[in-house]
Amino acid sequence: MFPSFSRAEAVLLGAVLLLGLLAIFAPPLAQAPHFHDFADQRSWLGLPCALDVLSNLPFALFGAWGLRALGRVPATALPAAQRQLATLFFAGLILTALCSSWYHWAPDNAGLAVDRLGMTVAFAGLLGLGVASHVSTRAGQCFAWAVLLCGPLSVWVWTASGNLLPWALLQGGGLLLLLVLAVMKPLPGALAVRWGLVVAIYAVAKALEQYDAAVFEWTGQLVSGHSLKHLVAAFAAWPVISALHLLGQNAKQ
Repeated sequence: MFPSFSRAEAVLLGAVLLLGLLAIFAPPLAQAPHFHDFADQRSWLGLPCALDVLSNLPFALFGAWGLRALGRVPATALPAAQRQLATLFFAGLILTALCSSWYHWAPDNAGLAVDRLGMTVAFAGLLGLGVASHVSTRAGQCFAWAVLLCGPLSVWVWTASGNLLPWALLQGGGLLLLLVLAVMKPLPGALAVRWGLVVAIYAVAKALEQYDAAVFEWTGQLVSGHSLKHLVAAFAAWPVISALHLLGQNAKQ
């Protein structure tokens, strides 16, 4: 027998299958030829690409802050599945800090693969949490597992063939999903995160990444767009942490 799906679950499954078909059959997408040529190449105290490396610290700080905030929410105030997915997200941020620092220490394709694998864990937790909060618990858990599977697979496809499309679809599809969730009401008892704010923060981070050299010149070579991208992207965790703080306060009243 086939499992029964709610309308929201069926739509989500259809969207995932569509993205999967695009990843397989759409024309390949090549990575920019000078992707690793970041604007700020300065060293500091023997640390190469110092600001691009050190600017990953906020990911770890927000990850630790999030785990602390999550620990202060009473067990009865947050469904267990959402707690697990939030834990995966915050742990993924800490992993992202480590993997991105590794990559920016000596930027190359091998390091970039490590960087993207770290981001996959954070994506899985964040997107799974959003789906669990607005669609269903089982959909959120399945979605997180799908990202944990498809993320490394898309990285492998890129390393093996140079086709960046599956990874781009994973990122772009995730952002589109969060935009849809932003206009949906959360399920009763679910964590109420301002997903639109998460998307807006991430969009600013991507713009800074795109204009890495221009920002470096505009700031008088003080800081590059890519370094600022790390800082801004880390703040995308704030809406989740804020929702946890509010949930914890309400639970104590």
